[in-house]
Amino acid sequence: EVQLVESGGGLVQPGGSLRLSCAASGFTFSSYPMKWLRQAPGTGLEWVSAINKGGGGTGYADSVQGRFTISRHNAKNTLYLQMNSLKPEDTAVYYCTNGDSRGRGTQVIVSS
Repeated sequence: EVQLVESGGGLVQPGGSLRLSCAASGFTFSSYPMKWLRQAPGTGLEWVSAINKGGGGTGYADSVQGRFTISRHNAKNTLYLQMNSLKPEDTAVYYCTNGDSRGRGTQVIVSS
């Protein structure tokens, strides 16, 4: 059974940082490019970032470019998202996906 479990969310002040993790199991993690998505209250899913299978290629939405960094550790079957200089508009539930399945998400709230 494919499982994707996000963690690391929480409440942070504007300008702060968080590191999200996504623990993967039930599939060959290293064979899949991975993505982070987010959904803010009252809106649809938004693509945030993606990383290729080996980790050498990454992409970011314009809204997070220069502030977020995606990475992966294939030996640990784990995907990461380092989020710096957080803004209130980054408030959302963040999900990881392998393109076929998605986790339950972790809530990020950026507020003073």
